[in-house]
Amino acid sequence: MVSVQESEYWRWPETVWVDESRNWQDADVISCGIDLGSVSTQAVIMADGELYAYASMRTGTSSSASSEKALNAVLEKIGDMSREDIHYIVGTGYGRVSVPFANKTITEIACHGRGAVYVYGNTVRTVLDMGGQDLKAIKIDSRGKVINFLMNDKCAAGTGRGIEVVCDLLSVPITEVGDMSLKVEEEPEPVSTTCVVFAKSEILGLIRKGWNREMILAAFFNAVSSRVVELLERVGVEADFAITGGISKNVGVVRRIEIKLNMKALEPKVDPQLAGAIGAALFARALYIKSKK
Repeated sequence: MVSVQESEYWRWPETVWVDESRNWQDADVISCGIDLGSVSTQAVIMADGELYAYASMRTGTSSSASSEKALNAVLEKIGDMSREDIHYIVGTGYGRVSVPFANKTITEIACHGRGAVYVYGNTVRTVLDMGGQDLKAIKIDSRGKVINFLMNDKCAAGTGRGIEVVCDLLSVPITEVGDMSLKVEEEPEPVSTTCVVFAKSEILGLIRKGWNREMILAAFFNAVSSRVVELLERVGVEADFAITGGISKNVGVVRRIEIKLNMKALEPKVDPQLAGAIGAALFARALYIKSKK
């Protein structure tokens, strides 16, 4: 019998990490960023502006409970740190107003800009944030300050949630769909991504026509990448270019974006899904230092 866990093809692995080579008690400022998204929640702990620990968890039905769960997971992993040891906490993301223990909230656009510089380096000028329910094209300067940005209309088809729906529809684990979509000899025409309901209906039609999963995924990711590139071109793509958010790990989407832009995306130094929470933690550090002056 197949278990419920095994049949949840959308489920991506949750992670909790601590830099065990360092002692957080040696730091002057412990800051925290909570990126509460529609699909995932990240809690990042930074020691003097350097990544020390994080948790990346699934967002549940309660936003406040999800933020508590992520922070508690990372504190439990650290072992000897309590919430009282954190000097300042900034909440960001889709549900930032629902982080009950945050000292301040800052928009995810500002945090992804700041975090992208940490994740990719200060040469990045254009950031694509591919989240659970929306897409954002962000222009930044060398410090990560936002110069301009554009968002897509609210529709799940070209976002993380849309990809989760397709994974369950085709019974392919979400960690495998990107590579699978590249195993086609010729790129198929894109499916509709105007609405996830229409895209789902179109995919069911392709299944009935006998298309294999590789071709269907290629058609879907071709559509996702086309929509993304249209948004990027509207804001004006400037090198260097980088991608943040969970879809940055989907090679099928990333490769197609790179081909359409004729531009290679930067390689991240740390998990790019953490960019929003890292940016929030960096803002938290700066705000704490400012408050002490």
